[in-house]
Amino acid sequence: MIRRLMVLAVAALILTVLFVVAMDLPPFGSADVPSRNETVARYIQSAREDTGSHNAVGAIIFDYRAYDTLGEATVLFTAAAAAVMAVGGRQHE
Repeated sequence: MIRRLMVLAVAALILTVLFVVAMDLPPFGSADVPSRNETVARYIQSAREDTGSHNAVGAIIFDYRAYDTLGEATVLFTAAAAAVMAVGGRQHE
């Protein structure tokens, strides 16, 4: 009985936090959203000159955010390796 109450209390807390965070978001289509700040405009306007790339998306991923992309790839590789180890491979006799 106490375990069920704890689960419900944690679920209620999580839902409350999610609701408060969702209410703090800017309205959809608003000019105040983080995706419309000066950094995005600078990336779009000067990606070709800064990196020499013809593809702005590739320039952003591989030049401006290279360390972030490397970190994401490392996390994905680690997760895949952990999943393979958890499931197990062939059993040697």
